[in-house]
Amino acid sequence: MQKTILTTLLGLVMTATAQSPIAIVIHGGAGKIERKTLSPAREKEYHATLTRSLKAGHAVLKRGGSALDAVEVAIIVMEDSPLFNAGKGAVFTSAGRNEMDASIMDGRTLMAGAVGGVTVLKNPILAARAVMDKTPHVLLTNVGAEKFAKDVGLQIVKPDYFYTDRRWKQLQEWKAKQKNKKQSSLETI
Repeated sequence: MQKTILTTLLGLVMTATAQSPIAIVIHGGAGKIERKTLSPAREKEYHATLTRSLKAGHAVLKRGGSALDAVEVAIIVMEDSPLFNAGKGAVFTSAGRNEMDASIMDGRTLMAGAVGGVTVLKNPILAARAVMDKTPHVLLTNVGAEKFAKDVGLQIVKPDYFYTDRRWKQLQEWKAKQKNKKQSSLETI
């Protein structure tokens, strides 16, 4: 049995239609979660949220919606959850801020949109899509991306919306490790 669960959990839902089968695949982020740190209840939460994400995207496809729309709604489910490193569950920078990135691409047209380093956009994926659909740009960052998102009517939240105790604790543990490494390297000199 594996000792770790990768948060790159993949889910696949397929439905046969008269024209062709439809499918959606999602992943819950990069990195790993040590099984010993994951309670059965937390694992159940992860699976439930991934299932909601899949079902939301699949529903769009099933009723004939575009792949871009399906991707967008699937990602919103994860961005709204504190479990994933996106939106509500974003990790902190070393400076103690939640900064998020999002990107989206249309495989048919090769058009793409992205935002980087945003701190107040409730759903960064919506801003990435708006960059693709409403600008000649591919990437907007930081304050410029946030101003653009506000101008096109996307939801702005206070930075503390993204705070979670779990992510704050991870930052503090990382800082302590960095401090110990620095002290250890100074002692060896």
